[in-house]
Amino acid sequence: MNMYQNPYYALPGITPEEGMFLQQAVAEFNEEQKAYFFNVYATKRKSPQDVMLVTLLGFIWISGVQRFMLGQIGMGLLYLFTGGLCFIGTIVDLVNHKSLTNDYNKQMAYESFQITQMYGNNAPKF
Repeated sequence: MNMYQNPYYALPGITPEEGMFLQQAVAEFNEEQKAYFFNVYATKRKSPQDVMLVTLLGFIWISGVQRFMLGQIGMGLLYLFTGGLCFIGTIVDLVNHKSLTNDYNKQMAYESFQITQMYGNNAPKF
């Protein structure tokens, strides 16, 4: 399968599971809607490597930035004021950075899907 058929594999840090999930999500869309979905999703998704790097920064700079980055404001504030729950939460996030990112990306895929459906065939062209 080439990049033209599945452009999602060009996104940084994408897993085969995420690529298949996205392919199934847009199966009923026409080509214009697929292109619009890809553009919306590409701006919203986070790379697991970026989340890992920000989590590592929590050990030497400010804890909880990864939680803010993933839209979890409450947990971000908790990590910020407790030093990453005495670094235990930061270590757990470092181990689980891929699953945290995957959960966030699935939520963003759902939002992108809803936005694309809302536009219907009138999706703006990029």
